[in-house]
Amino acid sequence: MHRRQFLKLFFSVLGAACPTVSMARSLRIQSDDQGPVPHAANTPHRFLFSPDVHDSAVKDLLFTEDNHQYPVVNDIYVSGPDIALFHSSLARLKRLMKIVGYANFSLLGFDTAVKTAKSYSAIGAFSKRELEFLEGLYNTPASVYGFLGDRTASDLTDMIQKKQIQKIPNTGHYLFRGKSLDMYDTICSKIGSDVVLTSGVRGIVKQFYLFLNKARSCDLNLSLASRSLAPPGYSFHGIGDFDVGKRGFGVSNFTVAFTRTNVYDRLAGLGFVKFRYPPKNNLGVRFEPWHIEVI
Repeated sequence: MHRRQFLKLFFSVLGAACPTVSMARSLRIQSDDQGPVPHAANTPHRFLFSPDVHDSAVKDLLFTEDNHQYPVVNDIYVSGPDIALFHSSLARLKRLMKIVGYANFSLLGFDTAVKTAKSYSAIGAFSKRELEFLEGLYNTPASVYGFLGDRTASDLTDMIQKKQIQKIPNTGHYLFRGKSLDMYDTICSKIGSDVVLTSGVRGIVKQFYLFLNKARSCDLNLSLASRSLAPPGYSFHGIGDFDVGKRGFGVSNFTVAFTRTNVYDRLAGLGFVKFRYPPKNNLGVRFEPWHIEVI
C-alpha cells in the first residue's frame, strides 16, 4: 500500500468513525508464531498489573510535585516477558508514526493502526502478544501507577471523527471544534503571536506511543512515567484539552522554564484560563503550566 492510498483510507475511516462501530470486531491479525488469531479486543479483559498491586499509602508520596522525576518505593515497572513486548510494541508504533506522518498519527484509531501496520511490511503486523500487552496496559486502572485522574476514553477502539476537529496552521496539530478552538482563539487574541499550540488532539494510539516512550526514558518505570504523562485512555487531549507555549521556545515549553516566560505570565493573568494539573494537585501529576483545561 502506498502512502497516498493510506491517506485515502485513513480519512475515509476517520470521516465515518463511530465509537460504537468497531473495525476490530472482525479484524484478524497474523501472529508471529501462531497463525491467524482474533484481535485482542475480542478476548476477555487482560490487566497488565493487578488493580490491587499498588500500596495506597504510597499515593500520598505522589501528591508532592517535588518527587515527580524520582522513583519511589512500590513504583510499578515493566518486568519479565513484558519487557520484550514493551520494546517491540514501542518500535512498531514508532515505525507506524513514520509511515503515516506526525499529524495523522495524532488522530489514528487503534483499529486503523492495527490494519495499517499489517498492510505495510516496513511496519509489520502487531503480534497477538503485542496486542494483548497493549490491551492489558489500556485496561489496567491508572491508579495502580499512582495516577488518580479520570479515565477519558470509553473503549480502546474509540475514534476521532474528522468533522469534530480542525487543523491549526503552522503547528502540525488539531483542535476539537467548539470549546477547544474557541478557547485557543481567545488566548491567541489576548496574548498575540508569541503564544503557539504545542499539542492538540491525541488519539489513544498517540497516547500509547508517548506513554511508552516516556516509560522507556524512565527505565521502564510506569509509575514515574505517569507522573508527567497520562496513561492511554486517561488523557484529556483526547476530548478537548490542549497545550500552549512560547513560540520558538522548543521543548523548554514543557519544563518549569516556561513559567519564567512572558507568555506564561500573561496566560496566568487571564481570569478564564484553568490549568488541568495545577501546583500540588492531588492527582499524582506534576504541575503542568502549559496544559489548558477545556472539558
